[in-house]
Amino acid sequence: MQRRNLILGGIAVAGLGGWALTNNMGGNSTPLNPLASPANAQSTSGDVDTSAIMEMVAGNPDAAVTLIEYASFTCPHCARFHDGPFKQLKADYIDTGKIKFIYREVYFDRYGLWASMIARCNGGDRFFGIADLIYKGQAEWTRAGEPAAIVDELRKIGRLAGLENDTIEGCLQDADFAQNLVAWDEANRAADGISSTPSFMINGQQHSNMAYPEMQQLLDAALNG
Repeated sequence: MQRRNLILGGIAVAGLGGWALTNNMGGNSTPLNPLASPANAQSTSGDVDTSAIMEMVAGNPDAAVTLIEYASFTCPHCARFHDGPFKQLKADYIDTGKIKFIYREVYFDRYGLWASMIARCNGGDRFFGIADLIYKGQAEWTRAGEPAAIVDELRKIGRLAGLENDTIEGCLQDADFAQNLVAWDEANRAADGISSTPSFMINGQQHSNMAYPEMQQLLDAALNG
C-alpha cells in the first residue's frame, strides 16, 4: 500500500497542469514520471476508479481456459517472448479460439507506462499491433537517451501504426489516464501476486516465464481437464 501511495502521490503533486515538461528541442512535450514522487507526497483521497481501463483480450472470450500475461514493454525477456513463443501461442491457441488471452501491462518505470499509453491510444483498437511494434523496436527506443528522446521514439511508433500527432499528444498528456493505469497495474499485481515479468496466469494459477513446450503442456492439460 505504501508503494501505491507514493505512485499516486507523485501524480497528485504534479497535477494536471504540471503533467508535461516542454521539450526545448521542439514543440512537443515530455510526460512527467508518475512512478516517482517527493518523499513527502501524500496519497490521493479515496481509491482511484480503474473501472474504465479496458482489458486487452484476444482469442475466444468464452473459452474454458484463460491465459493472462503480465509483461512490461521495457522488459527484454518480455520482448523475447513476444518475438518467438507468443507467435506460436497465437497460431496454436489464440487464433484457433482454444483460449482467451489477456495482456496486462506492468509498470516498473515511466517508459513502460508511456509505451502503454501509446499502445492504448485511440481506444486500444490497435493495441496488439502497436504492442508488437513496441517490442520489435525495444532495443532502439529504450536506449534513445534522455526521456524526451525516448518519448519521441514512441511517438514515431505511434505514427507508424497510423495514429495522428494530435491523437498521440492527447494520449501522452492525459494525467488522469496515467494515474488510472498505475492504480490498475498495482491492483492487478497485488491480486495475482505478480513480482516479475513475464508472468502468466492459467485459469488462476501463476507461472513464471517458461519455454513454449512447457506452456503447451500446461495449456493442453487445462483444456483436457
